[in-house]
Amino acid sequence: MTQSLQDKLDRLPTNSGVYLMKDIHDKIIYVGKAVVLKNRVKQYFNNTQKAEKVAAMVAEVVDFEYIITNTEFDALSLEANLIKKYWPKYNILLKDDKRAPFIRVNLKDVYPVFEVVRKLKRDGAKYFGPFFFGIRVNDIIAVLKIVYQVRTCTRKMDKPSRACLDYHIKQCLAPCERLCTVIEYETAVQQAIAFLQGKEYSAKLKLQQMMEVAANNQDFENAILYRNQLNMLDNLNRKNIAELRTAVSLDVIAFASDGQYSVVSVLFVRYGKMLGIKNFVVVDVSINDDEYLYKFCTQFYHYNLDAPQEIVSSIPLSPDIAEFVYSFTKIRPILTVPKRGAKFDLLVTAQKNVDDYLLKSRTKEQVKRDMTVGAVSQLEQILGIKSARRMECYDISNISGTDKVASQTVFINGEPAKKQYRKYKIKTVEGSDDFASMRETLVRRFGRAKQGDDKFAELPDLIIIDGGKGQLSAAVDALVATGYGHLDIISLAKRDEEIYLPNCPDPIVLPKSHNSLKMLQRIRDEAHRFAITFHRQLRDKRMLESIEDKG
Repeated sequence: MTQSLQDKLDRLPTNSGVYLMKDIHDKIIYVGKAVVLKNRVKQYFNNTQKAEKVAAMVAEVVDFEYIITNTEFDALSLEANLIKKYWPKYNILLKDDKRAPFIRVNLKDVYPVFEVVRKLKRDGAKYFGPFFFGIRVNDIIAVLKIVYQVRTCTRKMDKPSRACLDYHIKQCLAPCERLCTVIEYETAVQQAIAFLQGKEYSAKLKLQQMMEVAANNQDFENAILYRNQLNMLDNLNRKNIAELRTAVSLDVIAFASDGQYSVVSVLFVRYGKMLGIKNFVVVDVSINDDEYLYKFCTQFYHYNLDAPQEIVSSIPLSPDIAEFVYSFTKIRPILTVPKRGAKFDLLVTAQKNVDDYLLKSRTKEQVKRDMTVGAVSQLEQILGIKSARRMECYDISNISGTDKVASQTVFINGEPAKKQYRKYKIKTVEGSDDFASMRETLVRRFGRAKQGDDKFAELPDLIIIDGGKGQLSAAVDALVATGYGHLDIISLAKRDEEIYLPNCPDPIVLPKSHNSLKMLQRIRDEAHRFAITFHRQLRDKRMLESIEDKG
């Protein structure tokens, strides 16, 4: 440990707050929360035995910063926001094995629609789910249509329109054509919601009656449909947990780690039914399991709006977790550590699942880390650059100089950050001049950054140009013109996958199997795909307008 780092440790305050660990390149690699900053940060640098992942992070730390907060809860909120901002490689990064579907209904609408979504939003709507193993969300939607005749289409309802097929096959009340009153439709919606909450039991009886009528009329196709829906309801009812209250909603959280890789499983119980388990491979260097689960919950509930009435775990959670969840969802869950009974049995089930998932995920996670964070570190060493955490790749697409476009794709820590992709229409270049098009694209992108545009404020650690020396030279000219000539930049030529650097006559040639080369190919191919897609959209629009003009 350097003397300057030791001096900073000795001067740490005893307040609560957040600390940010930095590596030799001044890059933030870990963000943590502390009740007492002095005690917490010093733990990382004492001589006690540490887990492998903690030791690996500490070995990279050359400096740290801290922010004092008024309360521990303030530190908790600030930590979650800073992790979201910087994506430090040693913090909890949640990678779930699937994104389960929900059913969404917005009761603020006059004629609410029941729709399937995979992303929850803070929009005031009701969400039901998640729907997992053995329960297809489309089967649930089918019951809502057949039994309650609520609409599942997304057509606008501001004025009457002709009813669709669903009305004619008696699977919708057709509020679109005003064939039902607002009160009649509202009644159907409330019954459908009661069914989703496990409070309404007429669906099974009605389906049985409909199946018998269809069979008697020799309408075997519909009879089979109703029979399948009945089987699905029986399957759903078998998931009832008899010992629990009918309407109870729980998240049961279990944790497992082998010192290097860690997994968290969340078992979902909604309205007394066990809907399944969601697994997360997590990356963090928390010193103990208590803190690990604490930090998992802050990240999980920061993004997940489907908060339960109760969170069950094997380790006591801080009351701050309940307050944190409440701050986002307006639901303050009870935190429990059961020792017996139905909730304890659920915890045992979750623990068995997480232990099994850890065994299966080790090899998979190692390969993924080698192809992302590991590949980034290798590339930094190969190019001799400070950082490649944020990479931006640019590509040009056109056919014979028409519909010229450019794409900007972004990778962070070796993985796509699709929300930060950008696309550009080329405005000043005549004909098919890729060099000039690249120059215009970068002048516009970095010109916006220079003007203080927040959407373009974050600069790349490494710029990647699709092409050879010519494209690279045009890109360097653009960077110099906008005052960003100091940024690291390379180009990747398609023919032999050669890497060109400014002012270096000879390219870098990596083995085809090299993880860093594969990562560069991924971001280059992604930029090419994104540009081609935008080009085709413009071309198709132009051709359609041309046909309409001729007509």
